[in-house]
Amino acid sequence: MTLIKSISGIRGTIGGPVGDTLNPLDIVKFTSAYATFIRRSGKSSSNKIVVGRDARISGEMVKNVVCGTLMGMGYDVVNIGLATTPTTELAVRMSGAEGGIIITASHNPRQWNALKLLNNEGEFLTAADGKDVLDIAEREDFEYADVDHLGCYTEDNTFNKRHIDEVLALELVDVEAVRNAKFKVVVDTVNSVGGVILPDLFKALGVEATFLNAEPTGDFAHNPEPIEKNLGGIMGECAGGGYDLGVVVDPDVDRLAFIQEDGKMYGEEYTLVTVADYILSHKKGPTVSNLSSTRALRDVTEKHGCKYYASAVGEVNVTTKMKEVSAVIGGEGNGGVIYPESHYGRDALVGIGLFLSSMAQKKLTASALRATFPNYFIAKNRIDLTPSTDVDAILVKVKEMYAQENDVQVTDIDGVKIDFPDKWVHLRKSNTEPIIRVYSEASTMEEADRLGKKLMQVVYDMQ
Repeated sequence: MTLIKSISGIRGTIGGPVGDTLNPLDIVKFTSAYATFIRRSGKSSSNKIVVGRDARISGEMVKNVVCGTLMGMGYDVVNIGLATTPTTELAVRMSGAEGGIIITASHNPRQWNALKLLNNEGEFLTAADGKDVLDIAEREDFEYADVDHLGCYTEDNTFNKRHIDEVLALELVDVEAVRNAKFKVVVDTVNSVGGVILPDLFKALGVEATFLNAEPTGDFAHNPEPIEKNLGGIMGECAGGGYDLGVVVDPDVDRLAFIQEDGKMYGEEYTLVTVADYILSHKKGPTVSNLSSTRALRDVTEKHGCKYYASAVGEVNVTTKMKEVSAVIGGEGNGGVIYPESHYGRDALVGIGLFLSSMAQKKLTASALRATFPNYFIAKNRIDLTPSTDVDAILVKVKEMYAQENDVQVTDIDGVKIDFPDKWVHLRKSNTEPIIRVYSEASTMEEADRLGKKLMQVVYDMQ
């Protein structure tokens, strides 16, 4: 079964039986439930819902089903076409819409697609709101519009430019310094919407950009998750010389990773760390990342005399904590930068502008900039689940194993995280795949991997 219904949306592989995969009938049901929830929430009277999509092969089909369903529910659809996740989030706010649907499976392979659901602020639904949508879908508690009250359909292709203009207008995006630095970069947009918007962003910043996998065909040239094992092509390009930086985004452009000028990974965990250090050097305040992110953000935050906070995994959990503590910067260690001065959503365009501003102001190469931060290594492992696996029971047992140990802190707001004085390991059930994620961090990759595999063996022994 590859249809995953969660509080953050609906995700699955295309085709197959109803209820088991992502197919038109399930898309209609979930879209209808979302539209019903938006109408009942009554937070806006615009009657508009924005729809944007990445370049996945199935995107056109899903978009047509979503837009037709919304019109059948009486909503006016604003289709912004091929657009990044952050562009769609901004479009909801900029157009005064009641909500938005982003058609993207983020970093999942080409056979996957998904619906990500936004409120009238252009932010992901809260856990409680997401549960309401699931309940409405389960009961099929929705009613379609009569012929005199069907919604209308319009297309608006202006939001890519408006997004770029918004990034350039941010006070801490130092456009002049970036232009004067005359950076040369190579960019991998993995055959999706990054290839549509990023050429214009780099042109506006005065950056000479060479693109790999730029055509937005949705037929990804490699596994689209922006991690080292998938990025041999662009790493080789950088190693050949002639570039100041390699830039990598995922299919919906909310995650951002960099390659150093010497062809080595900068480390996706250090995208947020670098941007946060730059922000904190200009504006003091709290920072937030999720439990599975590097300790380096805490270290950098405390170096600036500020307070670091951890949240449960998931963008909405990070943004909720950011609002609670009035964070000046936050995000996730997978390369997701959330900058409240722009909006409460992961945004690779904002991350690019701030990262290049830091490089330009400090006059450092990427490798020299990376060397200014604490050095940690995260091992990312996974345990595939079977239908009979009792994940909750396993996590309870893991928690009990370490609860009484000295110098060990156990956190259970999202799975179980075990913090040792010099390392940590975090086990949690994925919201997007039938797996337990096992992330561990230490001062060497070998130690991090050893710690993760030790806990994985504990889980296997319990099954």
